[in-house]
Amino acid sequence: MTHVQLDEQTVTTLVAEATTAPSMHNAQPWRFRFLAAERLLLLRADPDRAMPRSDPGNRALHIGCGAALFNLRVAAVHASLVPLTRLLPDRRDPSLLASVRLADPSEAPREKDLWRLHPAIRQRRTSRHPFSERDIPENVRATLRDAAAREKAILLFPGRWHVETLLELVHDAEDRDLVHAEGNEDVVRWTRLGNEADTAVDGVPAYAFGPRKTDGKAPVRDFSGRRPVPGRGSAGFERTPHLALLGTRGDGPTDWLEAGQALERVLLESTLAGLSTSLTSHPLEDRELRLLARDPRSGVGHVQMVLRLGYGPKGPATPRRPVADVLSIG
Repeated sequence: MTHVQLDEQTVTTLVAEATTAPSMHNAQPWRFRFLAAERLLLLRADPDRAMPRSDPGNRALHIGCGAALFNLRVAAVHASLVPLTRLLPDRRDPSLLASVRLADPSEAPREKDLWRLHPAIRQRRTSRHPFSERDIPENVRATLRDAAAREKAILLFPGRWHVETLLELVHDAEDRDLVHAEGNEDVVRWTRLGNEADTAVDGVPAYAFGPRKTDGKAPVRDFSGRRPVPGRGSAGFERTPHLALLGTRGDGPTDWLEAGQALERVLLESTLAGLSTSLTSHPLEDRELRLLARDPRSGVGHVQMVLRLGYGPKGPATPRRPVADVLSIG
């Protein structure tokens, strides 16, 4: 069997594909270090990109890093490598979120089912545009539930009454932001308006806000708030959005990293199935609202993300930091 060489270009490509993952407000809260002698990639949290107001416990930070970790696994398998992954490998160093030894195929079997997800890494987008009312077929829902389960998470498609509850929670979160302006500090920090949107390497640029909502009930966060965005249009959104809850049994750092991997696996499967997707953590940023997001009849112990899925336009690609800014070698 051919030995896979790990040169700098290969590692750079792996990290570039890992960092296409979504993260809260596209803050990209990750750093990578490659130890060539050990064929080891280390994934660390970047504390400078944490959100003390809306993510004080770094739950969302871990989820974003978990999503990047899953992309790394997919990219490694596509490169004929075996990503031997350990979560939180050093209890004395909680910022070290994962280690990935890029083993040769002769050392361990590959997760061959990850290989087919590779094209979706670059195709996945967050879409804040209206979706159609068309239903999602049950076989597609089953595929997405299985994708979450493979990463130790649970994906639930709530019934109509619980969808209405979730939409009310989103509305409540928006109202709280208006009453408590300091709660919106992270959004202001991580949105890019005007000329800044054209040169940004992180954050949510104005061109990715999507249209303003004139009617409908889709839970799409309005990143502009009360700030004017020249040229931004408005549109009616779906009245019966298709929502899914991603949850885990536990609610600690390991669970959050697993939730992030499950989230990205679901998003990549959704992309291959022709679905558009967006995420909302808005009602989960407040502890009281997050508890209400859980469906008491389900087996979802802790809701980690609310997904909106449907058939509609793909969103634009959002900016990414240069690999040189997030990867160190040696």
